[in-house]
Amino acid sequence: MRASRGEGVKLRVLLKVVVVCLVFGSASAAAQLVKKSKSGICHPPASSHYERTKSYLAFDSVYACLQSGGRLPKSLSGYPAIANAEPISRQPASPGYDRAQFGHGWDDADGDCQDSRAEALISTSTTPVKFADEQRCRVVTGRWISVFTGNVIQNAGDIDIDHVVPLKWAWDHGASSWTKEKREKFANDPVNLIPVEASLNRSKGAQGPESWLPPSSKCQYVSRFVRIVKMYALEPSKADYARYRQQMTELCE
Repeated sequence: MRASRGEGVKLRVLLKVVVVCLVFGSASAAAQLVKKSKSGICHPPASSHYERTKSYLAFDSVYACLQSGGRLPKSLSGYPAIANAEPISRQPASPGYDRAQFGHGWDDADGDCQDSRAEALISTSTTPVKFADEQRCRVVTGRWISVFTGNVIQNAGDIDIDHVVPLKWAWDHGASSWTKEKREKFANDPVNLIPVEASLNRSKGAQGPESWLPPSSKCQYVSRFVRIVKMYALEPSKADYARYRQQMTELCE
């Protein structure tokens, strides 16, 4: 018997719900990685091309894959519930984050009036820096090559000091259990600090490489991120760590 038009609509809605559940509601599906193909298509387990996609970058959610610039296959692109859903299986964030947990701003551990921002600017400038006054505390000009873009920046006011491993990300992946002294050390560790364009640093926010990469030097950025994570024994999810390894394989060849 031929289904009525109303029954056909109901059937399509039901199929849509089933697909969304398969991608986000099923524990077994959530445990599987989302595969981003070389053509930039995000294949969740519900995709008909999932098993056939052998060369890919791995993500632990469709949302993260889409945030990286990927797109859904045509067979799933009509389902906004998939495209707009936040990850549900990522390692849960630890409550109570506050920037002050990592110290109040940039530290001047050696008491020479040059805080860790100034010292990062001094150590990475390719020419001698100039200071605001004779006290030589605040850097105003120099010559910095942005790791994010390769652009040359000469005005210190245009620079943010990026935490390669963001403080909020670190808090959510183990730093919440550290002593305050260790968190302050982490926030001011030169290994974790790079001068970059203020606009790009702010677009990055608290994201790790699983959802944000700089326009340039992606291999070096991910490698440095992973080195710092290991140095401080932080704990990314298994899916995210697999993603970093995949990124280094793809980006550092």
